[in-house]
Amino acid sequence: MNLHISLQPLIALIAGILILVMPRLLNYVVALYLIAIGVIGLLRLG
Repeated sequence: MNLHISLQPLIALIAGILILVMPRLLNYVVALYLIAIGVIGLLRLG
């Protein structure tokens, strides 16, 4: 049996758990996510 885990749901799960433990972390998680999505989008565009 092969177990295939996608990266995005795994990151979302870890981020959700960290936010539950430390709610002030939410700002940093959202900021890093938006920056990462923006950089990935720009790299795929060019």
